Amino acid sequence: MPKLKQPPCPGRDCPLCPRLVTFRAEARADFPDWHNAPVPSFGEASARLLIVGLAPGLRGANRTGRPFTGDWAGDLLYETLIESGFAKGVYDERPDDGLTLQDCRVTNAVRCVPPQNKPTPAEITNCRSFLTITIEAMPNLRAIVALGRIAHESLLRALETKLSAAPFAHGAVHDIAGYRIYDSYHCSRYNTNTGVLTPKMFKDVFKRVRKDLAP
Repeated sequence: MPKLKQPPCPGRDCPLCPRLVTFRAEARADFPDWHNAPVPSFGEASARLLIVGLAPGLRGANRTGRPFTGDWAGDLLYETLIESGFAKGVYDERPDDGLTLQDCRVTNAVRCVPPQNKPTPAEITNCRSFLTITIEAMPNLRAIVALGRIAHESLLRALETKLSAAPFAHGAVHDIAGYRIYDSYHCSRYNTNTGVLTPKMFKDVFKRVRKDLAP
């Protein structure tokens, strides 16, 4: 395994993306009790499953400091993880709810909240080294679920794989660089409200992962 050259999460005052630095400063002024910093991964590095989302939501992970915690996407994600045996406890939209992940870790392609939940290509690129180091720090990693096209494409680039070698499609499965990659539409409120993604479609992805990871 390559030697880790940097921490798997940027520091609280990461300067890499000027637009995000400005947005973060505004959020700290408006909501001083919130996390308002890069959001670290949730779950143990010994896990076999990694879930890669897009970026923290302003009133979700940016507020609470835990990925997918405090917004609709987290409601569906953690409900699904509990049902599929990748989480234990009760999800209550706060980081001290006692929820624990089981053989699973959750992270984001971009660690800071972007305006309108839309990171720029440069911001995605700037943050990719943290995704790479997160993967390298997981010695037992076998499966990765990419939530949405941006997460999928950033993941492929982190694994030094051409995008054409593994096109994004909901439910698609790719074997890349020794890992099995599972694609899903992002579990956002927009996708579920418009019917792009149903809870069943989402849960079926994790049923496949659970089956593949069975001893």
